[in-house]
Amino acid sequence: MKHLFLLLALIANVHYSNAQMKNESFPTYTGKDLGLTYTPVQSKFRIWAPTADRVQLKLYRQAQGGKAIQSIYLTKAQMGTWTTVLTGDHLGTYYTFSIEYDGKWLDEVPDPYAKAVGINGKRAMVVDLKKTNPIGWQRDRSPVLKSATDAVIYELHVRDASIAANSGIKHKGKFIGLAETGTKNEEGLSTGLDHLTALGVTHVHLLPCFDFYSDEDAKNYKENYNWGYNPQNYNVPEGMYATDATDGNVRIREFKQLIKAFHQKGLGVVMDVVYNHTGQTDHSNFNQLVPGYYYRHTGTGKFSDATACGNETASEKSMMQKFMIESVVYWAKEYHVDGFRFDLMGVHDIETMNLISAALHKINPGILLYGEGWTAGSSPLPDSLRALKKNVSSLNGIAVFSDDIRDGIKGSWSDHTEKGFVSSKAGTEASIQFGIAASCKHPQIDYSKVNYSSAPYAKAPGDIISYAECHDNHTLWDKLAISAPDASVDERKEMHKLALSIVLTSQGISFLHAGTEFLRSKKGVENSYNSPDSINEIDWSLKTKNKDVFTYVQQLIQMRKAHPAFRMQTTEQLQKNLTFLETDNKPGIVGYQLDGADVNDSWRNIQVWFNGGNTKRIIPVTNGSGWKTAIINNQFVTETRTDILTLLPHSCSVIYKD
Repeated sequence: MKHLFLLLALIANVHYSNAQMKNESFPTYTGKDLGLTYTPVQSKFRIWAPTADRVQLKLYRQAQGGKAIQSIYLTKAQMGTWTTVLTGDHLGTYYTFSIEYDGKWLDEVPDPYAKAVGINGKRAMVVDLKKTNPIGWQRDRSPVLKSATDAVIYELHVRDASIAANSGIKHKGKFIGLAETGTKNEEGLSTGLDHLTALGVTHVHLLPCFDFYSDEDAKNYKENYNWGYNPQNYNVPEGMYATDATDGNVRIREFKQLIKAFHQKGLGVVMDVVYNHTGQTDHSNFNQLVPGYYYRHTGTGKFSDATACGNETASEKSMMQKFMIESVVYWAKEYHVDGFRFDLMGVHDIETMNLISAALHKINPGILLYGEGWTAGSSPLPDSLRALKKNVSSLNGIAVFSDDIRDGIKGSWSDHTEKGFVSSKAGTEASIQFGIAASCKHPQIDYSKVNYSSAPYAKAPGDIISYAECHDNHTLWDKLAISAPDASVDERKEMHKLALSIVLTSQGISFLHAGTEFLRSKKGVENSYNSPDSINEIDWSLKTKNKDVFTYVQQLIQMRKAHPAFRMQTTEQLQKNLTFLETDNKPGIVGYQLDGADVNDSWRNIQVWFNGGNTKRIIPVTNGSGWKTAIINNQFVTETRTDILTLLPHSCSVIYKD
């Protein structure tokens, strides 16, 4: 079967012609004024629709319903564009475009460059962006990191964070709910923004916040839950997270308020962006203005579907590439966004991703960029051209998620009952070592024993996101409950703490899923993208119940931030200063030593030991006496050790020399 899939993929690649890969015969518009250019004296509209016979602009008083108050035919202009200029101040007016194509008028849609929309995103809105800025916006500044490996990322869904009755947050499910301070759970422990600040993470990765297909005026959101991976208007914040989705200004202002509040706390904001597909296919905004252009197609002319969502966009085509670059630049400049996570980044071509990186690093040299280095299906664009995990060395300043360490830690994402290192699966030690070394070349790793990769693929630690879980699949706590059903709750808690210990002591960029710091559960639901709040909400009482776990993770983050040996920046540093220690082939044991002095760490030498097994192990402490303890068996303990370490099951221990 595997060979059949490879053959089909090869055939698909052959059919994907050079014309499709680059840019057919359509003109490329090089100007910077696509969409709306607003001033109080005129509104200028320009869209790219090279295959249209005619283009019409319609103006409305309302965001939905009612008849058009004016219809204007656009004038054909240079490089496939159509344009018109309306005199006077049209602030707050709603508008749509439609094209005549092959003798038929297509749907009315906002243009892809729309910056403001009304409720449900069906009509764009004339907006003065300066009037959407919160007080002090001009003084807002992003936090600064010296290196990408200094980042500790926390992945969060806007609604999940605040919707629970015990969140203590007033504006539940809203952007400004996350901007609230002084919020507490029923036992008086901090929630929301204050919780994130106390935890010590550096960046909060927000699941999609752009306008996605949703019923923004739904009375019962529980039947309309959405992660947001079905894009509608890429350059507009989602109205469901605004206090008033009917006014296009409100969602913009309130998202800026969230970002400003985070920046004031020293937190960066990462946007989860989904340029790899659109929520609709035939009737998407893209397809209604230039039918077929923005997507890849199979050899038979059908929409290709490497995303398993009905379509995949063609980033290698010049106008799609232009759109992606200008879109992320807009978010970085207008909203002061500090990073981007690219969904199914393996769909996009390497050239486009590197152009995006260059444009964004010019704006913010410390911006964080990372993505999923895979797809959900085969693509007609050859693997060698796409931003896949194995091609990360060809990407500039863009990291990929390590599924090697993720599944090495907890077991397969697809086999829910499979154990991992922390739950005593034998033979996973090399996968953990591979993750510790951030997928970089290291002479002591036996790559034949690594779960998914037979060779290193990262050129530097900053190329890798180290993690154990994310919004996809089971939470770590639920996965352990399913895969280790015979373990007690206390044993699973130690497994969980070990998993996060591995993530936060490994090289690369650390990444945590919201609520993992107090054993978040989704009640066993594996794919909760459309589950109700009762499944997805963060239960803030868990912080009280599992306060010991929260404190432990908080201390792990503090340790990581305090010691550059855990955050090395080059493969050369890693190869020189990271040594895996002899374990006498004891199954379930991984140990390594870091030379901290060489990277200006206050800890001259560091040893880290993981026992993923279910039996106690005695480890002689090598390299002389004078060792001090930082962590002993998943607890921060300060004392001096000179001879042996007793490693309890499912535990992490860290010792050091000043």
